[in-house]
Amino acid sequence: MLSKLVIAWFLMSLCVVIHAGGVASALRWLQHRPESAPRFWSWTWLFVRVAGWIVLFHVIEITVWALFYVWTKGMVDLPSALYFSAVTFTTTGYGDLLLPREWRLMGSVEALTGILMCGWSTGFFFAVVSQVVGTQRREHGGARG
Repeated sequence: MLSKLVIAWFLMSLCVVIHAGGVASALRWLQHRPESAPRFWSWTWLFVRVAGWIVLFHVIEITVWALFYVWTKGMVDLPSALYFSAVTFTTTGYGDLLLPREWRLMGSVEALTGILMCGWSTGFFFAVVSQVVGTQRREHGGARG
């Protein structure tokens, strides 16, 4: 059991590295993008791009877990592993696919990792929205009432 937890810790750590790289690259992009006049569609497009980027690195993290499940024969094929991993990572938990008994603790650690990564993404997205709102307030001379 301890060896399975070490493997799960490694996979969780890999997800943190992927997430940190994704957030860091988004921050670099956001810092270097030209300031534009506040407009509904430019902000909406910004939010769509940030959300798409966040979802992309969640999909990469889900794929890391899925590849591990296929490699260890915890799942019979990649489509099943991707489905199981997505349902587990997002804590949807349908329960229609299960890992073999000796690997089930991995699923729990994946769910905890997903909660952490989704929370981090939510915080990052909130920071982006807060930045946009702050920019609007500065440009319009303070808060509106």
